[in-house]
Amino acid sequence: MSIEAARQAIDDLPIDVGMLASLRETARLAATHYSTQIEGNRLSEAQVREALAGARFPGRDRDEREVKNYYKALGQAEQLARLTSPITEDDIRSLHGLVLEGRVSPTPYRDGQNVIRDSVSGDIVYMPPEAGDVPGLMADLVAWIAGEMQQGELPAPILAALAHNQYATVHPYYDGNGRTARLLTTLILHKSGYGLKGIYNLEEYYAQNLGDYYRALAVGPSHNYYMGRAQADVTAFVAYFCAGMAVSFDAVRSQAVKSARRGAEDQSSLLRQLDPRQRRLLLLFRVQGTATTVEIAAHLGLSPRTIVALCRAWVSMGFLLPHDPSRKNRSYRLAPEYEALVADDYPIQMGVDR
Repeated sequence: MSIEAARQAIDDLPIDVGMLASLRETARLAATHYSTQIEGNRLSEAQVREALAGARFPGRDRDEREVKNYYKALGQAEQLARLTSPITEDDIRSLHGLVLEGRVSPTPYRDGQNVIRDSVSGDIVYMPPEAGDVPGLMADLVAWIAGEMQQGELPAPILAALAHNQYATVHPYYDGNGRTARLLTTLILHKSGYGLKGIYNLEEYYAQNLGDYYRALAVGPSHNYYMGRAQADVTAFVAYFCAGMAVSFDAVRSQAVKSARRGAEDQSSLLRQLDPRQRRLLLLFRVQGTATTVEIAAHLGLSPRTIVALCRAWVSMGFLLPHDPSRKNRSYRLAPEYEALVADDYPIQMGVDR
């Protein structure tokens, strides 16, 4: 209920274009930092931002590559989420290719056995299935995800949690499994309508509760996959995952509400700067993203010649931007800072045309 309440609240918030872009970038940077930090990356959040901007950190070439690759992979996950087609194995393998190599090319599954060891004692914590079983297990996982997403019987948070758990269980690669599992959950949630406009990340919750994260993943009576892991009770991980979503979504809701309030105040000030004709023109752009001089003239009840002069002046002052350079049918659109004023939920006070 907490997840759904936060989701609805954020979807209903009137966040302007510029602010949304800023919040998305902040979320992507945080996701990059925390997801790579879980795997041992030593760059701070500020250094991640600098590395993505081109800064170099001597002796930390691998850390730099990891954050750049993960940042690219997040962008790829968002692109894949926009597609109407089901998630495929190649989609997941391409995310892994970006994580590990920085390339979209799908990577082959491991061809040998790998193990997960305790970083302190060196003891084996988990022994995944044999390499020969990986292709079949991954095909089953992807088919199950596609089927569940189509049927819609499982709530998206539970579906994402189970997919994360099973991907980590199969552990199809020698390296990069954790990062790819987290990207897979992001992809599933975004495709299922839980993208929250791209302004949240779950990785921070994992990183700040890392012991709980690993304990929740470590299920089954044995560290060996074939000795009970496949049939183990995964309730603990599903509960952990959903609790993390609730915490992350609520934090984003609080941040977004504050940003929206600040934005509304800024937009009110911007709106007061417009004359009555410009305010009336916002109503036209609310219906259509661009408008020709003929359409503007008809909407304002003015002659085309007068509109040509007005549009030229409005372009000079930064209110409009040329959209179609054609002299015969010139069209315009609002400048970016005014686009938020044509949102469906933003009130436009008309004023009186004098």
